[in-house]
Amino acid sequence: MGEGLTTVFGGTGFLGGAIVRELVEAGRPVRIAARRPRLPDWLEPGDSVEAMACDVRDEGQVAAALAGSSAAINAVSLYVERPRAGLTFEAIHVEGARRLARLVREAGVTRLVHVSGIGASTASPSAYVRARGAGEHGVVDALPKAILLRPSVLFGPDDAFLSALVRLARLPAVPLFGRGETRLQPVHVDDVARAAVRLSGARALERRLFELGGPERLTYRQIVEQVLAHLACRRPLLPVPFFLWRLAALLLSPLPSPPLTRDQVILMQQDTLVGEDVGTFAELGIVPRTLHDSLPSALGARDRG
Repeated sequence: MGEGLTTVFGGTGFLGGAIVRELVEAGRPVRIAARRPRLPDWLEPGDSVEAMACDVRDEGQVAAALAGSSAAINAVSLYVERPRAGLTFEAIHVEGARRLARLVREAGVTRLVHVSGIGASTASPSAYVRARGAGEHGVVDALPKAILLRPSVLFGPDDAFLSALVRLARLPAVPLFGRGETRLQPVHVDDVARAAVRLSGARALERRLFELGGPERLTYRQIVEQVLAHLACRRPLLPVPFFLWRLAALLLSPLPSPPLTRDQVILMQQDTLVGEDVGTFAELGIVPRTLHDSLPSALGARDRG
């Protein structure tokens, strides 16, 4: 295809790993840049993939990861802060994103796709969402031609979203966030990865903001019901007021990797839907798959009954 090297920052993560695979399947050489780099176990002889250590907080490492690249994709993610290790939303999603965009410009790399999230806003009550919003501003200030990619909640094999619902299905009753009326557009990780790869390609695009959601707008209750039906598991659904979820997040916050955070509760209080006047899958020629049709491959037959 004649495409040059693409560096995927965060290329060992859930979305980053899917992006790496899509790039390889497209015949493009890939460099995985991550704090703990590793090559995927699915590589075959002849695949042009390399891995190198890179922390977005380290200017020298970011510059080295960009050397020789024609495109970069920032899929670095941090969902739970670890201040003692210097892993904060500000350090990763704001300062790290801004630094990467600036170094992309200085290195003469022609394309940058920056992964954020639907709803990213500096006015959000969520520290995570505010950092995502500030990060977008920093990226655009440093590199006005950068492409912002905002996916909805991601799902797929070994994800965090559906896996959490499977664990909840083991309880005598499945707790809902509020009455379960928050609306979401769950999107398959491979569909978002395919979009990121196309956006990082050589074809020029005028639009700089894309929001990617699945084809269905579902309430949280409907999503839970679909998962329970797939698992052939009958459980009553228990509405739980949001103030109790906030209390639970507070009590769990001292844990090293809490299963619930304040930011997650805040996110579940607002709809996560594709907005108006943004780029979508349609402009990229991608038909996203539905949650219902994807459950067999995403969950398999595990935990049935």
